[in-house]
Amino acid sequence: MIARAFSPASVGNVAVGFDILGHAIEGAGDTVTVERIAAPEVRIAAIRGTTVQLPLEPEHNTAGAALIALRQALALPFGFSVSIDKGIALGSGMGGSAASCVAALVAANALLDTPLDRRALYPFALDGEQVASGGRHGDNLGPMLLGGLVLSTADRLVPIPVPAQWHSLLVHPDAVLETRRAREVLQGSYALGEFVAQSSQLALVLAGCHQADAALVRAGLRDVLVEPRRAPLITGFGPARDAALQAGAMGASISGAGPSVFAWFEHRAQAEAAAAPVQAAFAAHGLSSQAWVSSLASPAAVLL
Repeated sequence: MIARAFSPASVGNVAVGFDILGHAIEGAGDTVTVERIAAPEVRIAAIRGTTVQLPLEPEHNTAGAALIALRQALALPFGFSVSIDKGIALGSGMGGSAASCVAALVAANALLDTPLDRRALYPFALDGEQVASGGRHGDNLGPMLLGGLVLSTADRLVPIPVPAQWHSLLVHPDAVLETRRAREVLQGSYALGEFVAQSSQLALVLAGCHQADAALVRAGLRDVLVEPRRAPLITGFGPARDAALQAGAMGASISGAGPSVFAWFEHRAQAEAAAAPVQAAFAAHGLSSQAWVSSLASPAAVLL
């Protein structure tokens, strides 16, 4: 028995929801093939599509760790052999580790005698993400499992409604920023006022989404806590963000740990038009880039 699944890339944090808010994007993603095997173990048979050596030991691989957790929780008498085809650049801020993890779980779930609900896969996905990034954060996992914009806490996934016409622009410069390095710069003390400000921003964005009120989103979609600390790690970030805002974005910031930049727009045409100036901003700093325009209600991972 064999199953294949595709998981889309995602925008993590969404500026104001560090580690808890994210949305899927269309176009880029990872594909994972899982075979049900008689041996009660998890094997990583192959990893393709990357020049970087990723761990083949299942306990050190995000997809492998997630399936180990699934097997143990369900006391499965059989195992899985996994082949991963990477379609998301490593260290891009597009949820590459999470995508492999989610695609593996969706494929393996289809091979169970009684498949689980998507939400029931979330704890196992957190186990896989912890191997990759060192933390159990679900901002990328939630939207990959459910699609669209999702609030992902430690133990639940909450879909956030967004108007159908709202779209995102994601631009990935030809640069690598390791998640662990991007998290290191966040160490240190923070002022209470910074947390209050960031909480206010998140509340405005969530309220704006629920009420389909772009003015509320514009008022809130600005990271005052994490972006100032990570921006110096990303060449060309400031001009790229400003180019998106000048093109009419409701807000723009770092996607995940970076170096990708995302922006939200009220209409698809605006997002498409903004791609060129944002890419030009990176080009002015010697960086080529790729761009994707997606509905904020983008699809979840799917079986192929």
